[in-house]
Amino acid sequence: MTHRTALLSVSDKTGLIPFAQALAQLGYTLLSTGGTAKALRDAGLTVTDVAEHTGFPEILDGRVKTLHPRVHGGILADRSNPEHIATLAAHDIPPIEIVAVNLYPFAATVARPDCTLAEAIENIDIGGPAMVRAAAKNHGDEQGGVTVIVDPADYTPVLDELKNRGQVSYATRFRLAAKAFTHTARYDAMVSTYLTQRLEGDATWPQALHLSFDLVMPLRYGENPHQQAAFYRDLNPAPGALALAETLQGKALSFNNLADADAAWECVKQFDPQQDGAACVIVKHANPCGVAVAECAADAYRKAFATDPTSAFGGIIAFNTVVDAAAAEALTQQFLEVVIAPDYTQEARARLAEKKNVRVLRCPWGPAVAQQDLKRIGGGLLVQSNDTDLLDPAHLKVVTRRTPTQDEMRDLLFVWRVAKFVKSNAIVYGKNGQTIGIGAGQMSRVDSSRIAVIKAQNAGLEVRGSVVASDAFFPFRDGVDVLAQAGATAVIQPGGSVRDEEVIAAANEHGIAMVFTGMRHFRH
Repeated sequence: MTHRTALLSVSDKTGLIPFAQALAQLGYTLLSTGGTAKALRDAGLTVTDVAEHTGFPEILDGRVKTLHPRVHGGILADRSNPEHIATLAAHDIPPIEIVAVNLYPFAATVARPDCTLAEAIENIDIGGPAMVRAAAKNHGDEQGGVTVIVDPADYTPVLDELKNRGQVSYATRFRLAAKAFTHTARYDAMVSTYLTQRLEGDATWPQALHLSFDLVMPLRYGENPHQQAAFYRDLNPAPGALALAETLQGKALSFNNLADADAAWECVKQFDPQQDGAACVIVKHANPCGVAVAECAADAYRKAFATDPTSAFGGIIAFNTVVDAAAAEALTQQFLEVVIAPDYTQEARARLAEKKNVRVLRCPWGPAVAQQDLKRIGGGLLVQSNDTDLLDPAHLKVVTRRTPTQDEMRDLLFVWRVAKFVKSNAIVYGKNGQTIGIGAGQMSRVDSSRIAVIKAQNAGLEVRGSVVASDAFFPFRDGVDVLAQAGATAVIQPGGSVRDEEVIAAANEHGIAMVFTGMRHFRH
């Protein structure tokens, strides 16, 4: 049996023992350090300590142990270069064929509230990245090279090749080398980000921004068939993020499906099922076209659908509660693309399964995703915090002679939450926990006001007696005149225009109650 060497030094010991046992059975000498060596010995395996291998003890509290020519020479020697092989022989350095190393848990360490700067710095791995990079660089060619493993998920495929072929293929070594450099790059980025934040104190924006995402899947195309696209997941998605959704059935998700599903899911999360009851949001082309709350999911869907049945055709539908059989039955009466909810009853899943092309997503319920919002521009990137601030009703300011009734105030808070997710300029009419008409994405606010009324009338809904939310201030009184003529009785808006007095006067003239929030919700 050929005697070969594998260096094992891992922080994450998942799968370590079975992997090491298999290597030992294949004739590998196991070279290791510290806690990894102890774990291997405790499992009954024969292990050579790095200190024994190098003839030099670990020093400086373990800071220096693998940084030695007998380690790095064995990793970096080019197997196809006779001079390198002769040098190894001259210095009695055995080549190292496998390097399985993952790094100190720096991210977990600095995530602890009580972590000190000294503790963080002590958890910056030096020898580990050096070995990983050396092994990745020397992954070799078709004739042979070093196999580097940084992820326990790769133990099994490596063992399969060793058992079936006697060696690890070049294709696998190349793939693992690329993965290893990604691993060390992310590690360095974490350290850089942490130290930069400490250097800059309370500064919100670091001098260098490091982003890291993992590929979930390529997509058939982007917004249009001639565009290529893919879906990537953040390394640590926030609880309740769409990226954590599980696809229970249906065709592959498209670029537009995912974008619209995210808009619907984030909007429906504005409604707490314990406080607001069941909520349903229907999105089409990134805009809510119907939103409602009710006692059950089926009723919430029917009310949301009634806002704009035409736009709801082929829409994306999100619920804040479990979808039951009654809701599933209502859903299957129309053509839809995607349904997303925290869960589904067995009966609901069976009914939805009859619509085989419908994508059914289950996503863990969680708070609004408080992450950075990124927008590419030519040659650069715009970064902002997400618009997750919630409105405190105690901070509302009634600016008109008439104060909203209790029912009006409830509906004002409802349409305000919806307006936050409508493309600006956004106007939302609502009544009794249901959107009545939505005007989105217009270049003027008065046009959005008119369009919302037209859409309500087309859907056969009564605008009279409804309330209105405007995502930003009314720059002129014309928008208020439109909603008053339609029969709206109260309006909620940020305020802050130089013509606020003119707008307030118009509201008083029409007998409308007006509330200022002091908060704007532009959504471009």
